[in-house]
This record gives sequence, C-alpha cells and structure tokens, in this order.
Amino acid sequence: MTERTARIEIPDRYRHAVIPHIMVDDAAAAIDFYQRAFGAREDVRVGAPGGGILHAEITVGRSTLMLGDASLDEAEAASFAAPASLGGGTTVTLHVFVPDVDSLAERAAAAGAEILQPPKDMFHGDRTVILKDPSGHIWVFLTHVEDLSEEELQRRLAAAW
Repeated sequence: MTERTARIEIPDRYRHAVIPHIMVDDAAAAIDFYQRAFGAREDVRVGAPGGGILHAEITVGRSTLMLGDASLDEAEAASFAAPASLGGGTTVTLHVFVPDVDSLAERAAAAGAEILQPPKDMFHGDRTVILKDPSGHIWVFLTHVEDLSEEELQRRLAAAW
C-alpha cells in the first residue's frame, strides 16, 4: 500500500494573494526581460503544442505572476489580449514590494523598461517607482520606508493633493 499525504487545499505560493495573470505577445521574451529587469525567477513553463508559451509562472520579489502568449488560439478563444492589441493601454497595475526600489529601477531601465515616475518617497510611507515594461504592463515597485498611523496618512494625503 502506498502512503498518501494530506491534500493541500491551496498551495503555499498562492495562499495569501490574488495571482495576476498577464498576457503578452511574446512570453519567452517577456520572461527574459523580467529576469534581467526585475530579477525574476522562472518557476513554471508550459509550452503550447504549436510553439510559444501556453502558461508560465515567475516570481518577482516574493510575488507570483502568471503569464502566457496572448496570440495563441487557446488564449484568443478566451478573449485574452496583450496591452498592445488594446491600443497600448492597460486596466491593471502590478504592485510589488522589494528591498531596494532604487537599484531595481536602475536595472529595469537598463533592461529597457520605460520609467514613468522615478523613485521617490511617497506620502503613504513607501519609496516608489512606476514603470512600463516592453509588453505595455504598468508596474509599481515599492520599498517600505515608514509605518504611518491612519491620521498621519490622511494628513499627508491632504497635503499632497
């Protein structure tokens, strides 16, 4: 008789998060960019029968991101689209906390990211950079600088606007 382990309802890597799943026009190139720009680690890659990537998972910081080729028939049947096919816009911004937002911004820019907002200390207590990757996705990377009370957060928000 074989020994069975208890079934895990939700794997640890998915336990505390909504997992973004983005579509790109060239998933292999996107993974390469994320590795160079953000220090991403590739965890899963499922090739599509006719080539390309049906599904991949990477880790950026402590966050899991799923991605795949938007141009595959399987993706098109489910109405998945990359930002470029939508005229370059996107309805999702990906936020990731990292230990050093300044060095990540430098590495990302050198790898080809467009810096939309250079790193700066924000009213909410985080040092933040906003960038666009070559696929058109918007990323917000943050390094936590200070804890704020609700009152201080509201005071700073009012002063910032």
